[in-house]
Amino acid sequence: MADVTLRNVVKKYDDVVAVASINLDIPNHEFVVLVGPSGCGKSTTLRMIAGLEEITDGEISIGGAVVNDLPPKDRDIAMVFQNYALYPHMTVAENMSFGLKLRKFPKAEIKTRVDNAARILDITELLGRRPKQLSGGQRQRVAMGRAIVRNPKVFLFDEPLSNLDAKLRVQMRTEIKRVHQKVKTTTVYVTHDQVEAMTLADRVVVMNAGKIEQIGTPNDLYHHPATRFVAGFIGSPAMNFVPARLEGNGAGLRIRLSDKLVFNVPESRAARYSPHVGKDLIFGLRPEHITETRGSENGVGQEFPALLDVVEPMGMETMVYFRVDGTEICGRVEPNAAKDSGETMQLRANLDQMHLIDAASGVVL
Repeated sequence: MADVTLRNVVKKYDDVVAVASINLDIPNHEFVVLVGPSGCGKSTTLRMIAGLEEITDGEISIGGAVVNDLPPKDRDIAMVFQNYALYPHMTVAENMSFGLKLRKFPKAEIKTRVDNAARILDITELLGRRPKQLSGGQRQRVAMGRAIVRNPKVFLFDEPLSNLDAKLRVQMRTEIKRVHQKVKTTTVYVTHDQVEAMTLADRVVVMNAGKIEQIGTPNDLYHHPATRFVAGFIGSPAMNFVPARLEGNGAGLRIRLSDKLVFNVPESRAARYSPHVGKDLIFGLRPEHITETRGSENGVGQEFPALLDVVEPMGMETMVYFRVDGTEICGRVEPNAAKDSGETMQLRANLDQMHLIDAASGVVL
């Protein structure tokens, strides 16, 4: 087990910069998730840590030792891919033990390690089966078991749940988190799914266009995004963004979203926002902070009427969509409170959760 450090790591393919001088410190035992859209550099970063991609510049160290020139087999890492890559002619036990046999481990130790990993993953009864006799989730557990028996310094996961259906993905997320709680190995996990990132990670690294946008705990990224990109990427459904203008309002401030819709800025934010009075900004508010009016309200909120365009019942909640000066806005309301499409509904915006974003730089103020 070991920490992982990236210092000014760059990856170029000819003139194309895939990863642009990133710095990252992953302490021992931590579960870090690299998340971002396709092409952001997250898988390339993981493959550089694994030694499957040569770095163009910078330094990668594992356990305090620089591994830039070490081949993958000498880095003491174990990788789980999107493709399970199980040998079809071997049993589960043989698949899990194959790497140990190549390294000439004693038979007794191999059996002990395989049995222990199978117990952790709850696949003991599957050890005698072949891959074609397993479901997708069971194959994924076997692939994880093959990594666990190695007892590596670092686990690397490259979108391991992408091939599973939605229900199985949720189950396997829970399994992976449970395994990490039992086997406290440093873990780097890549996904494009922000829900996966939020539920699994001790810390999340949000990447965009080869750069790190922000690093933080799931709660940090949700409540305190540093940029518009992070604010929009983290959370489902995505945060609402509306062009707005910050105005003075006597001793306070207000944010104008349209000729008809103006919100008073919470007093606690006045000092932070006051230098930006008169500027065109972006107002951000998550759907879960736009709700029906309720009997007992917490925080600073403001009611407003909304003409509903679309209503989507989701069972435990209902999504309502409306427009503000042509910009579509989403809110989340209780199922029995929702009006029908074409009707006007009284909604409440929790302005304690609002964000103001500089339109030019994309930085959250």
